[in-house]
Amino acid sequence: MKKTVFSIGLMLCVAIGANAQETTTPNPVNPNAPKFKFETEVMDYGTIEHNADGNREFKFVNEGKEPLIISNAVGSCGCTTPVWPKEPIKPGASAVIKVHYATDRIGAFEKTVTLTSNADTPSKVIKIKGVVKPDPTPAAGTTPAAPVEIKK
Repeated sequence: MKKTVFSIGLMLCVAIGANAQETTTPNPVNPNAPKFKFETEVMDYGTIEHNADGNREFKFVNEGKEPLIISNAVGSCGCTTPVWPKEPIKPGASAVIKVHYATDRIGAFEKTVTLTSNADTPSKVIKIKGVVKPDPTPAAGTTPAAPVEIKK
């Protein structure tokens, strides 16, 4: 008897749970939504000198039919700093996202900048990569130059 009551109770729970599931329809896609069109989404610094200029620019166009508003841009670490346009970018207009990488860090790097906007894809990721060379070391057998004293 206990097994029968338990089985019936279990079937009722499953049936109620299955009927309680709501079917949600995804939000309709706005055909007029702003759209990023970047010249490139990956900026390759190549091999650069230690403490070289770490500034680069990502150029893009709003290919949508509504103004593009970038609400935030975040680098994947503190060594990558983005600057983005705060004003809306009109349809067909171009703009630039500036990215600074701290080139005082030696070695290969791959970093991302995540953009948050009202575009058809609300979260967009652009990337930077490259290699920062170490400072050259003095050749073997040479001595470093003596410090120069500055007289006033």
